[in-house]
Amino acid sequence: MKGLFITLEGPDGSGKTTILDMVKKKLEEKNIDVITTREPGGTKIGEDIRDIILSNDNVALADETEALLYAASRAQHVSQVIRPAIEDGKIVISDRFLLSSLAYQGVGRELGIEEVKMVNDFGTKGLQPDMILFFDIDPEDTLKRKTADEAGDRLENEGNTFHRKVYDGYKELIDKYPENIKIINARESIEKVSNQVLDSIEDLIDERRA
Repeated sequence: MKGLFITLEGPDGSGKTTILDMVKKKLEEKNIDVITTREPGGTKIGEDIRDIILSNDNVALADETEALLYAASRAQHVSQVIRPAIEDGKIVISDRFLLSSLAYQGVGRELGIEEVKMVNDFGTKGLQPDMILFFDIDPEDTLKRKTADEAGDRLENEGNTFHRKVYDGYKELIDKYPENIKIINARESIEKVSNQVLDSIEDLIDERRA
């Protein structure tokens, strides 16, 4: 079977990272060759870019610079990690990908969906996920949960108005590009959310094997 590329999307603090770890373990128990990664990051260069983007020291970072840094990290990620793994027949699951940039920078920063997409398509050579799992949950609730015990990063500290705009942007994008997006009810318990994600991935694997 050819490799698969699956991405997890949603508001900050929606539980993607926790669920990703659980799902990876369950897939490996079934002898499925899977690698997990994240954005921004996924490579040494990408992680360095991540530090710049998310640092609270960089409040002067221009919106356009932010968008270009995300695209640069993503280009390196695709070239160094994602595309080689897919070509090697692995299942790649990434915590965030292009849809995040379209929602956060295209809508949240009001830079334009098509403009942000164009830059990223250049960087990724048009790579698209086989399936996008959107964690649907109110962003205000997730931010409260994530920042309750520790200070948030530069993006998390943008406030409820910005994150509401991003969430609405996700909804707009799901209507615009519905073909390979599946909604995950992230308001459920961790176990139930994990099962939703696992079932969706296994269904896709079975479909491609058929």
